[in-house]
Amino acid sequence: MTDAPAPAPVVVVERHDQVALIRLNRPAARNAVNVELATALVAAMQDCQDARAIVITGEGKAFCAGLDLRNLGTDRLVDLPPFVDSVATSGVPTIAAVNGPAVTGGFEIALSCDFMVASTAAAFADTHLRVGVYPGPVLVELPRRVGMAKAREMSLTGNFVDAETALRIGLVNHVVAPEDLLPFALSLAQAIAEQSPEMVATMRRDWAETSTLPVRAALARHYEIAAQAGFSGAQSDTLTANMSAVVARARDQRPT
Repeated sequence: MTDAPAPAPVVVVERHDQVALIRLNRPAARNAVNVELATALVAAMQDCQDARAIVITGEGKAFCAGLDLRNLGTDRLVDLPPFVDSVATSGVPTIAAVNGPAVTGGFEIALSCDFMVASTAAAFADTHLRVGVYPGPVLVELPRRVGMAKAREMSLTGNFVDAETALRIGLVNHVVAPEDLLPFALSLAQAIAEQSPEMVATMRRDWAETSTLPVRAALARHYEIAAQAGFSGAQSDTLTANMSAVVARARDQRPT
C-alpha cells in the first residue's frame, strides 16, 4: 500500500536573491482564504521579513477570491488569523502582482501592499455588502488610492473594475501581459532591494505618519523623522560616489 502524496502547501514561498515571492496556492478554490491559508500567509509574512522586498501573487487564474465562505474552517470571521494586517504591517516593502480577480478579502490583501501591478486579466471588486459582511480595511485604504467618490462607487455597488480602469483611476501602477507580470513585479522588487534598507524603512514610516496631515504639519514631522533616523544630511563624497551609478541607470532606462 503506497502512501498518499502530501497535500500541496496553501502558501508557497520562493526566494529570488533578496526578494521573496509569496504565492497563494489554492487555485482550485481561486485562492480563497480559509483558516489554513490565513495562518500560512501570516507565517510566510513573518518568515520573509529578512528579505528586502516581497511580491505577493496568486497561483492559477485568480489572485484571491476573498473568504472561502463554503470552507472557512471557523464559524466566526474574527477567529481568522490577521492575514490582511500581516501584510499591512510588514516591515519590508510589498508589491501585489495581481494576476486575476482580487475580490473582497483578496482585494484587501492587495490594497495592504505598498503598491500593485496587474496583468490584463486582473479585476478588482469590494463585494462585502453583497455577501453580508461589514467591510474591513478597504474602507480606509481604497479612498486613499482612488479618491472618495470612486471608492464609494466600488464599495456600495460591489461592481468589478477591470485592469485598464484600475490603471486609469490610480488603483494599480502598471498593467502588463499575464506572462510578463511576475518578471516585471520581481524586477521592481529587485530595484527596491538595491536601496538602503534603513532609508526604505524610514521612508515608509514617513509616508505612514505624514500622509493624512496638513502640509505644514506633514513637512515638520517629515524633518523630525529624517533627523531621528540620522538622514538630515549627506556628505558630498558619498553623493559623488553614488551619482555615477544613478547617471548610468538613467541612461539605461532612457527610451530609445
